Amino acid sequence: MASFAYLAREASSGRENRGTLEAASEPLAIATLLNRNLLVVSIQEKAGRRGKAAGGTVPLADLVVFTRQLATMVDAGLAIVSSLQALAEQTTNKVMRDVIRDVTARVEQGDSFSAALQKHPKVFSRLYTCMVQAGEKGGLLAEVLARLATYLENTARLRKKVKSAMMYPTVVSLVAVGVSVFLLVRVVPTFADVFRGFGQQLPAPTQALIDLSHWLQARILYVLPVVVGGVYGWFAYIKTRPGREFWDRVRIKLPIFGLIAHKIVLARVTRTLASLVRSGVPILEVLNIVANTSGNVVVEKAIRSASGDIEKGDGISAALAKHPVFPVMVIRMLTAGEQTGKIDAMLERVADFLDEEIETTLSGLTALIEPLLIVFLGIVIGGIVICMFLPIFQLGNIVSAR
Repeated sequence: MASFAYLAREASSGRENRGTLEAASEPLAIATLLNRNLLVVSIQEKAGRRGKAAGGTVPLADLVVFTRQLATMVDAGLAIVSSLQALAEQTTNKVMRDVIRDVTARVEQGDSFSAALQKHPKVFSRLYTCMVQAGEKGGLLAEVLARLATYLENTARLRKKVKSAMMYPTVVSLVAVGVSVFLLVRVVPTFADVFRGFGQQLPAPTQALIDLSHWLQARILYVLPVVVGGVYGWFAYIKTRPGREFWDRVRIKLPIFGLIAHKIVLARVTRTLASLVRSGVPILEVLNIVANTSGNVVVEKAIRSASGDIEKGDGISAALAKHPVFPVMVIRMLTAGEQTGKIDAMLERVADFLDEEIETTLSGLTALIEPLLIVFLGIVIGGIVICMFLPIFQLGNIVSAR
């Protein structure tokens, strides 16, 4: 796609209209303008713009706003092109604006809306494009977009809650480590010089702390790169297929945090299943999309295995029940949904229930973490201070001995 700057006049009023347009070629750009009842006076391709719109990602919040506003406009009866043009003009995110303009140009040139979205996989996931495609085929685009907006809003809300719950302990822990290193490297050596003048044997905790300080002082230029390299190596490892599989298997079994991680994955899976099934996407395609968007390799393998069983004739609940990663509650709700023909509604209820449990657990965990962190800080920082003051408490005995 290229970007063209144009000067045109409105056919009805003769008023000048300047702007830019994304199109595959100049004739297609002129044809697009003519379709808008604009008479082209001049048009010129802008240098350095070709293919730029396809790159970059956008924040989830911007995608939520775009989807919700587009759903409202389409439901109100506005044409898809007019709606996209309006959204492109009002968005403040440059990448999103370029993407919307490119999608608009493709739709004007005859592509379907879902096909135009598929050209931007970094912005619109496969789940997004498949639901839009199903909505186009069923004539329910506005309804599907509204469901998508709700799904994205729930995802964004849950993600925000998890991040906010983890931010506080992470920051406090980093501050505690930083303060401890500072005390060991800068403060403890000063006390060690003072205690050396006593000429007496120091208490064991104080001596151990001074030895640790000397060791850290002598090796801090080596310790820091090793720590940074270890952290970088760990994150690089879990990005590989074996590393990710190992970490995904371990983290859902961790105490407390593993329970939360497991429920987050299950909530994402059930909500995605409900949205796709309700939108009319074929079940095997649904399972393929859900496996790709599950966010956990263990769950992904289970879903792909279940997909093979379903293809052979098993029901969804029976196929998923073979894998322990899916709790009994989820399986029973799925079974009830299959029996009543309301599997999407049951899955939505499961997702809502899991979201509520996650929020409750996070709230309780946050309330529990605060006093634990205070105790942790007291033990670490207070322990260093007490070790430094132990010889001072014995100063009277040292003077008496002398």
